[in-house]
Amino acid sequence: MRYLVAARVRPGCREALQQAIDEGSLGAGSVAGGEYLRDMAHARELPDGRVKWVEVCFCTTPLAEERSYWEEYFELLQVKEAHARSKCRDATGVEPWACCGCDCTERLEEHLARLGRPFQR
Repeated sequence: MRYLVAARVRPGCREALQQAIDEGSLGAGSVAGGEYLRDMAHARELPDGRVKWVEVCFCTTPLAEERSYWEEYFELLQVKEAHARSKCRDATGVEPWACCGCDCTERLEEHLARLGRPFQR
């Protein structure tokens, strides 16, 4: 399933977050692997300081695996379904792991690209 995440970088954590991104260690140890780095490469920072990105998550509870990794650097403000669960082939059981090859993330990221500026500079 795809989620639209809105968050704020925790005070004093921006430098450590950037270092984790630069070193490729963001999310190290997670089953989600390089997804964290991919998320940050496509994340957008809005004028009000919020950062938004599209997150793919297969957990029953949204971001159950990822939450602790993100909360080290971010205050998660909102995690909402990015599209109707009834249309997600993975969520409906029609095609397990369908999100891996689905174009939904690309389309959502194209929409986000029109907002704010890239989070990574």
